[in-house]
Amino acid sequence: MFNLQHLSVCLVEPSRPQGTIIQGYLKQLGIEKIDIVTDGQAGIARMHAVPRPDIVVSAMYLPDMTGADLVHVMRGDDDLREMPFVLISSETRPQQLDAIRQAGAMAILPKPFNLSQLDRALCSALDYLNAADLRASLEGYDLDARQVLLVDDSTTSRHYLRSVLERMGFEHISEAGNGVEAVPLLDAQQFDLILTDYNMPEMDGKALIEYIRSHPVNMSCPVLMISGEQDFARLAAVEEAGVSAICDKPFEIDTLRQLITQFL
Repeated sequence: MFNLQHLSVCLVEPSRPQGTIIQGYLKQLGIEKIDIVTDGQAGIARMHAVPRPDIVVSAMYLPDMTGADLVHVMRGDDDLREMPFVLISSETRPQQLDAIRQAGAMAILPKPFNLSQLDRALCSALDYLNAADLRASLEGYDLDARQVLLVDDSTTSRHYLRSVLERMGFEHISEAGNGVEAVPLLDAQQFDLILTDYNMPEMDGKALIEYIRSHPVNMSCPVLMISGEQDFARLAAVEEAGVSAICDKPFEIDTLRQLITQFL
């Protein structure tokens, strides 16, 4: 079982002053196993070294790549795919952060951040790493018999969400890359839970929810939207369409767990 004091962290930060500050915060949380590297390639090499770090904390702009590039390398590597990733950056432009959200970051923290924000991000990573405890917290909901539909045009996002759901105890998970691909699945069987993104080609999340609520097979199925969408007018329209709940990307594992227990 992982706890904060036992976590091993790979910190990818080119700025020595910033690295010192983040290291100080990590030590305040009781974390002593901290390896600091200054570029993406060194970070990847450290992740492959033995013993491997439990979590990666990275800046956005590195000398040889961006934090988005780094997390995509991780998600494309079978040995690193499941490793939690936290971004710490002063970047606020949604288009720059969207790739991080889609790749399954545990959290995106601002610069400057406070100790509480870092603690919450690391605790979410612990929930993910402690799969046995996560599964035990959902005993009694028969998740191994539940049918789940996951709809997202990002392959990396779907993989991350599937990993989280499997760690919770779900075993029957169908996937679709957008609403159009989801329609025949929705017409063919009844689902216990549907998770969807908002921004997707051909048929977005809002149109998908409208379809679900107007067809009898899954009309009453809980639909959770997990999206980085920031347009409040669009999100209000999704609520009117009948979404059960909206969860940000990135999301905290415990938030998702609580929503699922409410639904089921």
